[in-house]
Amino acid sequence: MSLLDDHLRAPEAQRTETSSPRLTRRRGWANVRTWPVSLRVGVAVFAAVLLVLALTPWIAPHDPTAQDLAARLAPPGGEHLLGTDQLGRDVLSRLMDGGRFSVSIAAITLAISALSGTLIGIVCARRGGALDEFVMRLSDVLLAFPEIIVAMFLVSVLGANYLTLVLALVISGWTPFARLARGLALEVSARDFVEAARALGCSKSFIVFRHVLPNVLGPLLAHAATRFGHKLITVGALSFLGLGVQPPDADWGSMLADGQPYLTRASWLVIYPGLAIFATALSITLIGQGINARRSSRG
Repeated sequence: MSLLDDHLRAPEAQRTETSSPRLTRRRGWANVRTWPVSLRVGVAVFAAVLLVLALTPWIAPHDPTAQDLAARLAPPGGEHLLGTDQLGRDVLSRLMDGGRFSVSIAAITLAISALSGTLIGIVCARRGGALDEFVMRLSDVLLAFPEIIVAMFLVSVLGANYLTLVLALVISGWTPFARLARGLALEVSARDFVEAARALGCSKSFIVFRHVLPNVLGPLLAHAATRFGHKLITVGALSFLGLGVQPPDADWGSMLADGQPYLTRASWLVIYPGLAIFATALSITLIGQGINARRSSRG
């Protein structure tokens, strides 16, 4: 009877041993103290930025578009904590309101670029042939030019507005995700468990969604985090050149452009938007680096 009991308990023990690494990984991610320092710092700063931007309609001290020419170029302090601009508008309120445009555009374009690029890359890896060759050569052409140059050309042709800005950044930004997803999908497809699934007669769609996609999501998410800062800076650069958000709306890049003529008289008009872009881009880049470091340390 004891031998029979041992035999019956064996599958349960094997299941426990098999599932324990997954449970350990989940608990490890839930335990913030095990995160790398870069990941903790990045999450804290980025969460603070998102919280402030989400609460802007309720916590902004002034109307970001209200003008007060009597208080134009007022230095930081008193009623205006970060000073006022050339039209007497409160810099802090405009910084909070403009951040909603900058971060939302960067997030939307990154999400669409990552999703479309990942799908294109996986399809190319699975189908191969002429489609794969065409898409890779097209990506080579787009990668030959800096992303901001491609976006500037498209916005100049299509006109500067919110929709064309998003479209231009998506068209110029899907290629890194497509190439990375394709390479990862080819690597995963050559592994033994995928070959075993093919031998068992599993469909291509089942293999993609059950085996390929879960194994490429981690590196792609880490890459997306590091690309967010680049998107944010590109959005700011386009707005600085007058090809981004148009008045009366504003974002951090347009605030830098408006403050440039007053750099020597009112340096805060340039310093604070620049710090906002820098802090936000750095925080999300630290998150990406932290995710990579944690994945590398856990093998």
